Amino acid sequence: MMPAIRPEDSIAILLVAGMGRRLGNPDQRPKVLLEFGGKTLLERHLLALRAHGVGTIALTVGYGEEAIRREVGRLGLTDQVRFIRNSRYQDGSLVSLWAQREALRSGSSILLMDGDVLCGNAMISRLFSAEAENLLLVDRDFRPGDEPVKICFRDGRIVDFRKMPEHEFDWCGESVGFFRFSAAQAAALADACSAYMHQGRTDTEYEEAIRDLILAAPDRFTAVDVSDLPWTEIDFGQDVDYAREVILPKLENGHEYRS
Repeated sequence: MMPAIRPEDSIAILLVAGMGRRLGNPDQRPKVLLEFGGKTLLERHLLALRAHGVGTIALTVGYGEEAIRREVGRLGLTDQVRFIRNSRYQDGSLVSLWAQREALRSGSSILLMDGDVLCGNAMISRLFSAEAENLLLVDRDFRPGDEPVKICFRDGRIVDFRKMPEHEFDWCGESVGFFRFSAAQAAALADACSAYMHQGRTDTEYEEAIRDLILAAPDRFTAVDVSDLPWTEIDFGQDVDYAREVILPKLENGHEYRS
């Protein structure tokens, strides 16, 4: 099966500007510089994207920017990575995505990724394995609660995308925080972010802008099931423990898939 979007023609946007207030990180380093198995999250993401042949990588930076730049330099990737500064990184994550509006409107296909996810290379592969141009990654095997961002389905279509869904649905799964957009939908996403900014809603999370696009044209979006892949988002201290004790051993042992 040939992917609808070639990696070399894509721009990967990584959102790594946040402070990670909920993590309780004693040394105050950015979450993306947390190490798992001797590699930072940022290193894992950048090397995975390069291994898949992604043409351009753009980081939204803010908190800990200099430390992140040093890490990119250590990896020898300074010439391959763009740094887009978000000086308002204490606002909602939508501001970090809005900072990338030039890339979103560039005419290229876009990968959008949260930086605080520990996963294997297979997760990136799923972004390219489907023929649909606009897709989300969904995990059916998740712990329900108020924290996970949920992708909700009814009659096979996505009908909501929120932590607290408003629309009725048959089933839901957790969003990994990795997305793929066609050039047209990426430009529409930039417009949606700009609308929130013009309204002064800078405390909004970027998922709301994506939700607007999905609700306006649900047939243009597809969700790819990644329930067989080990991964975790890292928001709290217990997430770090879970990542190191449960997810990392699977990745280090070459078990890219859940048992």
